[in-house]
Amino acid sequence: MRINNLRYNAQSGAFMASVDIQRDGRMYRYPCEFHGPQTMDAATIAAGLTERALRSPTPCAASSI
Repeated sequence: MRINNLRYNAQSGAFMASVDIQRDGRMYRYPCEFHGPQTMDAATIAAGLTERALRSPTPCAASSI
């Protein structure tokens, strides 16, 4: 799992990133959003974004590893 392009959107109060997850020999990229205060700790942000990616039905990209 890898989090890419992490940023905070103050207007919506959410962290936004793309999350890469390996499944069945392929890497899938999921656009994710996780709401919380900008002062939230990094471990909680990473866990929230990862959970969103794992629950997402459709990635935006896939590539072979």
